[in-house]
Amino acid sequence: MTAKVLHFVTLLGSLRKASVNGGVARALPALAPEGATISALGSVGDFPLYDADLQAQGFPAAVEAMGAAILACDGVIVVSPEYNYSVPGVLKNAIDWLSRLPSTPFKAKPVLIQSASPGALGGARMQYHLRQTFVFLDGRVMNGPEAMIGGALGKSDAATGDLTDEATKAFLRKQLAAFAEFARG
Repeated sequence: MTAKVLHFVTLLGSLRKASVNGGVARALPALAPEGATISALGSVGDFPLYDADLQAQGFPAAVEAMGAAILACDGVIVVSPEYNYSVPGVLKNAIDWLSRLPSTPFKAKPVLIQSASPGALGGARMQYHLRQTFVFLDGRVMNGPEAMIGGALGKSDAATGDLTDEATKAFLRKQLAAFAEFARG
């Protein structure tokens, strides 16, 4: 009997065109383990600022589409920078919108968190804060191995943000294989 092919989606917490986190997210489909595929969700920049009055008028199409894609997938890979020791506002805003959908898309969903940063800690503080958010959302965050890519500017193309470092790619392959096992478990 063949195991079901897993489909993961990436939720990018950056809007910058040449973001190193965007580069990591774009690299993931080619690094996926056998039996798994990875594709990108829409942009968190397509969401308006959360406002309960706006929600009362109906969920924006971008929120509904992303929520449906998360419900349909086998796991979510969040790739995000760290802003001011925490989660970027655009990512938190998107999560706030998604958490209010009637069919809560993160409930019991396997979640993997990755971050890249020019600094040495690689976005560790953002990851800790995001983990707290997923406790409330009942997401199943994989504890390890963790991917906190420090010194990311030296591991990426300066013009595009694309990941170029082979050792980092090799580590991400191993992490994605572990995430596939986690998602199957």
